[in-house]
Amino acid sequence: MTDAQIIELYFLRDENAIEESRNKYGIYCRSIAYNILRSKEDSEECVNDTWLGAWNAMPPNKPEKLSLFLGSITRNISVSLLRKRTSEKRGGGETAVFLEELEECVGKGDCINDELELKDALDRFLDSLNPEPKKIFMLRYWYMLSIRRTAEICKKSEGQIKMSLKRTREKLKCFLEKENVKI
Repeated sequence: MTDAQIIELYFLRDENAIEESRNKYGIYCRSIAYNILRSKEDSEECVNDTWLGAWNAMPPNKPEKLSLFLGSITRNISVSLLRKRTSEKRGGGETAVFLEELEECVGKGDCINDELELKDALDRFLDSLNPEPKKIFMLRYWYMLSIRRTAEICKKSEGQIKMSLKRTREKLKCFLEKENVKI
């Protein structure tokens, strides 16, 4: 079934939309959740919440790319669960490192005046990057892959990946300051 057909099922409020989404994007969404949470059970819970989130968001939202839409929902739910888990027990997981790395650029997220403004600025920033640093940045901070796994995928050393990420974070910080995005 095509994405357009699945989206149409959501708009018709046909419960088959959830099953079709699960069949087509279940593995994709589980991998996103697992990369963030490192727990099969928590990942399954987040993916199940993704289908409910999609059901509640469509209509009125009509995504251009269903995979990105569902992936965003999964990622947001997973990051929220991770934050909850790590606030309950400080230092509760390796994945918190991803968020800490970005805090130097975008803050902790609880003081952002306008999340939409930040999202738009991040989109513009990513569009300005060359393909290789953009890929490395996305693998690390969107898919939350380890430095080692990112290096394997990009066929680079871990040191090269760390340096690329450091430079990209510095560029992001300068970009946000230049764009006058308040964080």
